[in-house]
Amino acid sequence: MEIEFLFDSKPFSLKKNEIEEIQSRYFFKLIKHHTSNCIQYKNILESLNYNFKRENQNKFLPFLPVSLFKKNDFFSVPKVKIIKTLVSSGTTSQHLSKIYLDRTTALNQKRALMNIVQDFIGKKRLPMLIVDSENILKDRKLFSARGAGILGFSTFGKDPVFILNDDMTLNKHRLNVFLEKYNNRKFFIFGFTYMVYDNLIRYFESKKSRIDLSNSLLIHGGGWKKLENKLKEKENFKKKLLNLLGIEFVHDYYGMVEQTGSIFIQCKKGNYHCSIFSDVFIRNPKDFSLSAIAEDGIIQLMSVLPFSYPGFSLLTEDIGCFLGVDNCPCGRLGKYFQIKGRIENSELRGCSDVFGN
Repeated sequence: MEIEFLFDSKPFSLKKNEIEEIQSRYFFKLIKHHTSNCIQYKNILESLNYNFKRENQNKFLPFLPVSLFKKNDFFSVPKVKIIKTLVSSGTTSQHLSKIYLDRTTALNQKRALMNIVQDFIGKKRLPMLIVDSENILKDRKLFSARGAGILGFSTFGKDPVFILNDDMTLNKHRLNVFLEKYNNRKFFIFGFTYMVYDNLIRYFESKKSRIDLSNSLLIHGGGWKKLENKLKEKENFKKKLLNLLGIEFVHDYYGMVEQTGSIFIQCKKGNYHCSIFSDVFIRNPKDFSLSAIAEDGIIQLMSVLPFSYPGFSLLTEDIGCFLGVDNCPCGRLGKYFQIKGRIENSELRGCSDVFGN
């Protein structure tokens, strides 16, 4: 079975042509599964006059705009098999995506995430700081994107400590106790970008002080969608992490609740990498043709993981550019790309929750 072969392989070990041959066979099986079990998906493909023949190249397969998941509930398995619901982030005035997971999809998301993240941080579980409040995990059946991210990344840590209070202020005492306990040991920090900025960087800036977190490795995600008015801060983000907090090893990741598990992590060269569980295309916003290398366009993401809902090929609301394949200086095989920002006039929504709206 194609998907089991992918799970048995290292996430960045196959060249593009090797990956696509395996993926295209499995994507075609997903198309047949979703058209047989999700009437909305079948109607959409029929309205597009899709001919349902197997394609050998992923670029020819149909895609859905991610906004459809804000307005519709999609199921490709019986509702009684749903064990968890993921909810995208946003304000109370926005439509939010609801993603329904069965055991197969939830398990595969966890397996893929583990394979991808371990390639960057190793297999050893490290003491973990979470830049958030534990309150975010109170409902274990209805997860926000933020809660799902925390729970997923907690797999890579041990003895997790949440360093924000319920009112989202920094619990300095809890942070100091953690540092005393794990003095001179390597540890792992996880948080969403805007929370790391607001609750760590800005806190120590306001106190005109610094703290030594130099033994840490930070993974952050969710982007700067909530902080578009602070683009200058985006440029200085890593510099401030180093100067104020001593954090040198930093990885950003790109992902969406509609394709949880198949994330794209930024390597030390600053490029976002596509694993063997995913594919990425950059499309011209005028006619949806493929953009040239280094040409900006709308990001289309594909993932082999969604089985309980037809979210395996989605047109995002983000702008990016394709940089290359199989030749990133970091040594990882597969496609790599850059993210430039949101589509102009797109509904403001991040991968992490808005606090205070």
